[in-house]
Amino acid sequence: MLMDRESGQDMEIRRMFPARVDALPLYVQEQGSTVGRTGDNITVSSHSGKRERLRLIDVSQLCVFGNIHITPGALRVLVEREVPICYFTYGGWFYAATLGHPHKNVELRIAQYRAADDPQKALRLARTFVWGKIRNMRTMLRRNSREPKPSALRRLAGLAKISIAASSIEALLGYEGTASQIYFANFQNMIKSTNQIVFNFTERNRRPPLDPVNSLLSFIYALLVKDCYSAAILVGLDPYLGFLHKPRYGRPALALDLMEEFRPIIGDSVVLSLINNEELGQEDFTQHGIAVALNQKGRKKAIEAYHRRLDTLVNHPLFGYKLSYSRLLEVQARMLSRTLLGEISEYIPLCTR
Repeated sequence: MLMDRESGQDMEIRRMFPARVDALPLYVQEQGSTVGRTGDNITVSSHSGKRERLRLIDVSQLCVFGNIHITPGALRVLVEREVPICYFTYGGWFYAATLGHPHKNVELRIAQYRAADDPQKALRLARTFVWGKIRNMRTMLRRNSREPKPSALRRLAGLAKISIAASSIEALLGYEGTASQIYFANFQNMIKSTNQIVFNFTERNRRPPLDPVNSLLSFIYALLVKDCYSAAILVGLDPYLGFLHKPRYGRPALALDLMEEFRPIIGDSVVLSLINNEELGQEDFTQHGIAVALNQKGRKKAIEAYHRRLDTLVNHPLFGYKLSYSRLLEVQARMLSRTLLGEISEYIPLCTR
């Protein structure tokens, strides 16, 4: 049972049990590789002559980086089996996806379009995304800082409180921006690596990232938005029409909305784990001009750490049962769909304690 923040009345939310999926994403990074099909298998062939074979039923996504060729046969069978093909630049920027026919739940997308066109409904949803993100940023600082600053924790708590009552999207974005500045101003306090020269973080920067920590954050966020995109598609939502993030050509705005609450507890957690456990070093990064990026070896380590985090079980604070983070992405997408269809009165972000 949960209390609606605006009406003050209790509301009951039916439990959600997403199907257990044992298939995993297939990542192909080696430039010039070819992804093909042989019977019920996907093959990956490289210029060096190496050839790998995986069963189709074991592949949940195909993620390709840079110059990778996909044969027509492989493309067709992946689309037929509703396996998304996700395209990244060589540096790790998620820019496109190939999918089959859209989800059959057209009523849900109609409800999504209507809500996005209603300023009050859009604002109400946007407030919850920001509220959840700020709360989780505060939790990350409180849990992981060497010496948490009480002033930063107090300010984040205050910003979370006022964000849920923001009067406009513009005001809400202002609160979110201020909270992010506070959070990243204290991010270095969560870095405990002995290699403070390589992993020295002063501010968040991107396009391009200017240091190893920022390049790692950008890469992990790209993986996360890809999975939020896939979760939106899975439940029948349009990943390009958001409520907090405004629509823009080629921008997966709803996927960016869904990932807000997960940025700190999945994305930043992976980054801190890789750095603090000293799984990465200077040799895992390359520099081109002012831009710093993970190299192929570094990306492989980051992908492995990211999926370790997705496999972590966490107790859902609303439903009371344990799920992996990967399944929680789907649960939250389904909760958003129920909110849009009127089954529940408000979207509840996942906030850890």
